[in-house]
Amino acid sequence: MNSLKQLLVGPLCLLLCSFPVQASPQSAGQHAGQINALIPAASRNAQPAKVQDQLQWNDLLKTAHSGRVRAGLDDGSIVSLGSDTELRIVQHDGTSQQTSLEMNFGKMRSQVVKITKPGGKFEVTTPNAVIGVIGTHFYAAFEHGKTTVICYEGTVLVTPRANAQAQNNSGQSSNGNSISVGAGQMVEIVSHIPPGGFQTESTPPAVKQSSQLATDTNENAPPTYQAHSHVLRNLLIGTAIAVGLSVGLAVGTGNTTPPRTRANASNGVK
Repeated sequence: MNSLKQLLVGPLCLLLCSFPVQASPQSAGQHAGQINALIPAASRNAQPAKVQDQLQWNDLLKTAHSGRVRAGLDDGSIVSLGSDTELRIVQHDGTSQQTSLEMNFGKMRSQVVKITKPGGKFEVTTPNAVIGVIGTHFYAAFEHGKTTVICYEGTVLVTPRANAQAQNNSGQSSNGNSISVGAGQMVEIVSHIPPGGFQTESTPPAVKQSSQLATDTNENAPPTYQAHSHVLRNLLIGTAIAVGLSVGLAVGTGNTTPPRTRANASNGVK
């Protein structure tokens, strides 16, 4: 009997070994989307990223100080990364609308298609917050230990993690300690209470514009600092006009010495 078992076991083992091992979808990698645009320097899994690179689950996207990336996900959502950002695509199933992104640091902007599947979700986690989206356009950043969320359209649900709390919150409290942030509203999640305590305020227009420029992958788009240059230019023009008027008034009264020079002379300053 034992000899018969040995005779059967040998061929059976050889037969089983001859079949190829089927890898699980997770180990083989599941498709999540592709890179549609970028400004170097940016990487995918520590390798230089290129336009039309295919994205898989667990891929790590990272941008340097001068880099930006825009990716299209399989469900039609768009994710734009600003400079100095690290984002992991933990999961994205366009069919069941199951998306989980993890931003370790940096800034991102997302245009998320509406969730229509039962149990569908689109979540972005930072070290101190969880951002849940149903279908909207929003901005999220994690810098210096603080998560900032700005909602442009729709509604975003922001939940502090661990002992983190909300400040500069213009949203509405929801279930538990979650905050519902609607269009035009923002919230900041911090791990430590600031000296001045927590405040409630709406999103300043300049902050909203700056957040959009910081995640724009259009190479022809003006950098964020150019918005400030317009303010400086207007300030210089205004100063020149004011000086011209003062000189004109001095000439009109028959005194060609500018007021500032006369004041300095009277004080003994040459």
